[in-house]
Amino acid sequence: MESDTKAPERLIASDRVEGTAVYNKEDERLGSIERFMVDKASGQVEYAVMGFGGLFGLATRHYPLPWNALTYDTNRGGYIVNLSRDQLAEAPSYDPEAETPTYDRSYGERIYGYYGFTYL
Repeated sequence: MESDTKAPERLIASDRVEGTAVYNKEDERLGSIERFMVDKASGQVEYAVMGFGGLFGLATRHYPLPWNALTYDTNRGGYIVNLSRDQLAEAPSYDPEAETPTYDRSYGERIYGYYGFTYL
């Protein structure tokens, strides 16, 4: 059976997602995926954690984004998010060198709410 080499695969390995660029609709590069967070019970990805800012990885902030806020664009080879730089500056984030958030229900509601999604 011949495969269509132009069609993107349905699944992707986690190590191929990490480091992938994130752009806004204005084609500005906002950052890159540092990791993603998976619900242990359901196996569903809840967040992509995007790194933004800093120089050479220093002073980079992490921004949890609801996974469903991202759309993969094969032409760019990266994810698109409907978010301006100004909105990103106000988005919930954390300093990975100083803290690790508690990914509980309250945190999920705050993150999803900021991006206009309902946390289930």
